[in-house]
Amino acid sequence: MPDYYIGLISGTSMDGIDAVLVEFGDRSLRTAAATSLPYPPELRSELLAATRNPQSCTVDVLANLDHWTGECFRDAALGLLSESGVDANQVRAIGSHGQTIRHRPDEDRPFTMQIGNPNIVAKGTGICCVADFRSADIALGGQGAPLVPPFHEWLFRSEAVERCVVNIGGIANVTLLPQGDGDTRGFDTGPGNTLLDAWARRHLELAYDESGQWAASGRCDDALLGRMLADPYFGKAPPKSTGFEYFNEDWLSSHDRGDREPADVQATLCELSAKTIAAAIDTFAAETREVLVCGGGVHNTELMRRLSAHLAATLLGSTSEHGLDPDWVEASAFAWLAMRTLENLPGNAPGVTGASRPAILGAIHPAG
Repeated sequence: MPDYYIGLISGTSMDGIDAVLVEFGDRSLRTAAATSLPYPPELRSELLAATRNPQSCTVDVLANLDHWTGECFRDAALGLLSESGVDANQVRAIGSHGQTIRHRPDEDRPFTMQIGNPNIVAKGTGICCVADFRSADIALGGQGAPLVPPFHEWLFRSEAVERCVVNIGGIANVTLLPQGDGDTRGFDTGPGNTLLDAWARRHLELAYDESGQWAASGRCDDALLGRMLADPYFGKAPPKSTGFEYFNEDWLSSHDRGDREPADVQATLCELSAKTIAAAIDTFAAETREVLVCGGGVHNTELMRRLSAHLAATLLGSTSEHGLDPDWVEASAFAWLAMRTLENLPGNAPGVTGASRPAILGAIHPAG
């Protein structure tokens, strides 16, 4: 029988859970099924409140959210199995990233926290669940993020050409893949969709700016863009990672005086994401000739147009051209990390996260 793995993740947009069922080959994979399960509106509202206003997130609130989110991750896995017709006993493990609640890798006592009780996932599906992937890297002095570059290297590295994989979720990250066997590097470049989505929620009462149409209707404000680009994070050398704890509406308000047309601010935020992603590639991988984009940002036509303009010397495309739908790359990465854990193989890349050494990631929660 095939040896399947399930990958589960919810990103910083907190709109729901991406779930994939995959079968791994020799530096290849086959996607057997994929789905996305939206969070119940009340849960999403409470998750957003807990993360945007951490002072109000009591122990009781956090424990309730951990259980509730775990139920949703369980249901996403069960729905995936039902949709695919694959029996649970054909699945070796679930890799569950969980929902990030707080990511503080630069504190005196650094930490990262993902919720979504993995015992509920394991017991509710009858499949062992590997979770808490980031903590081991943090314990070794790393950022705990990004964790997807080793998977990108495994699947997308080329012997013939320098490549870069760009994942545009709420936060954007890059994986720099030199041709051949050079060292893989990667880091968070800064905001991807998070500020764009927040601005669309405030002014359009929509979850996001579909295809970037609103951004395309505005004009980039160079003065505002310059102030935002002066933020120290963009000039900081990797390893580095960030999150909505840093790049949020308060951050935007600290740079914007509030005297601009909302569409012009959206256009400026779109340019900020494109420019900082391109600058990261130009600075740390100037020989890159192919850029593969994944994550929700690949559907933002205006963002992709601006990114292409900044990377005129490269071939800009999607991971779909290399065998994996851009919407399912990150979930597939956590299925792959679960496989690495069960095979007692390291899952992090110290050159990416800054950890002192490679480590087997995650904690295994048995089904029995």
